[in-house]
Amino acid sequence: MLCRPGRLLLLGALGLGGCVRLGPDFQAPGEAWIKQWDSPALEQASQRSLNPDLRQWWQVFADPVLDRLIAESDAHNADLKIAGLRVMEARAQLGIAQSGRYPQLQQASVDSLYFNRRQSGGNNPQDSHFWQHSAAFDIGWELDFWGRFSRAIESSDASYFAAQANYEDVLVLLRAQVAETYFLLRTTQARLHVARENAEQQKRNFEITEKLFNSGQQAELDLQQAKTQYLGTLSTIPEFEDQLQRTRNALAVLIGQPPGALPQLMEYQGLIPLVDRAVLQDVPANLLLRRPDVRAAELNVAAQSALVGVAVTDFYPSLTLLGSIVWSADTLSGTSRNLDLIGGPSLRWNLFDHGQISNNVRVQDARLQQLIEAYRDKVRQAAREADDAAYGLIKSLERERILGEAETAAKRSLVLANAQYREGYSDFQRVLDAQRALLEQQDNYLVARSNAVSNAIALYKALGGGWYSPLPKVDPATRQQMEQRTDWGDVLEESATPAPAFPMSYQEQEP
Repeated sequence: MLCRPGRLLLLGALGLGGCVRLGPDFQAPGEAWIKQWDSPALEQASQRSLNPDLRQWWQVFADPVLDRLIAESDAHNADLKIAGLRVMEARAQLGIAQSGRYPQLQQASVDSLYFNRRQSGGNNPQDSHFWQHSAAFDIGWELDFWGRFSRAIESSDASYFAAQANYEDVLVLLRAQVAETYFLLRTTQARLHVARENAEQQKRNFEITEKLFNSGQQAELDLQQAKTQYLGTLSTIPEFEDQLQRTRNALAVLIGQPPGALPQLMEYQGLIPLVDRAVLQDVPANLLLRRPDVRAAELNVAAQSALVGVAVTDFYPSLTLLGSIVWSADTLSGTSRNLDLIGGPSLRWNLFDHGQISNNVRVQDARLQQLIEAYRDKVRQAAREADDAAYGLIKSLERERILGEAETAAKRSLVLANAQYREGYSDFQRVLDAQRALLEQQDNYLVARSNAVSNAIALYKALGGGWYSPLPKVDPATRQQMEQRTDWGDVLEESATPAPAFPMSYQEQEP
């Protein structure tokens, strides 16, 4: 039994355990400019409104097919499923770190040993054999005197929420990719339709020219020029068909289906919808900081900052409380059975590390500074993406309006060229030039509309739109499969989110 001073020392150690936390406390690595950041292009390309919700920005296009495709990608996309499983992995890692709050050694042992002893020499040589039985329970608890375990929990906690932010980042990228691929599919369908229509018209002109040439009423040059134009346009159709199939396959994989026909896609003949502005619910600076990848980068800084503290604790001694209960007996006659209670503190201190601990602290601190710089660069890149997309949206809409007028003029030019040719006021070359110009302007107009839509999607993506999903991170079928292999307890429960160890400002902001 410990003497009174020993008991006081032990109680003091228990009271101080966990009160000291070595290493740097987390400091947000943000820069002053982001708080007031804005850009003229972004102001011109956006408007403030609460409807539609930025979390479901694709509703601005009012396309039910797109809504269904995004819903299917949320439920079946492989990358999103993997990101959800990584959240569960990080949560299990957090559970490992939290176990450091409890005794690290909790071990029960039972031994049965057989002895066969032969004694020779002396006056009374004899043989004996017996069994020896023992049972013991050992416990060892390293006190969190310098904050080693609390810092490890802090790091794992930040990593867990970083995994959640990465999951939301996958959502943002996935929804933008589904929308962009879908509208690319629609644009390719429209370009294919225009190419077929023009090829059909050019084929009729070629056939007419061929008849006139065979009857001696037209020169061979007109025939060959008409044939060249027709075959040139005809050659673009297989390319468009190939692009259409590849885009359809890419969209199928995004929504978790095998490549092939997608019954939910209709053959649209109309133009893809345009939006002239993005609808935002907050100032751009706040939206940038709310981007999932930016939040994940900041949480990675928080996790690494705590690991610096874990490394610093190696400079100091570790105080462990040890205890054992041992029962032993044997089968020899006349021997007693023993019950031993053993306990006391143990101090361990690496006095001579030869630079190992010091350099490990430096390694962790260098990694921390790398993550700080990566976070700052991530914020700058996010601002650049938003500004580029906003400016691109403005200019692509300007180009779309100009090309719309050019297409109208090209259609009128073809009508006039045909009329003048039939009346003998111009040669056939004017008709060919008008047809070529019409096809070029029609195709350019469709591409310009596609670029405008792509820039609108890129702007929503740059501002972190589409980060929320009500679906569980692990779907029921996957969860059932995992629970059949392993006892997951309540880790897969969405409602069982543990409280963070670091400031609440880094928690997930639920809608």
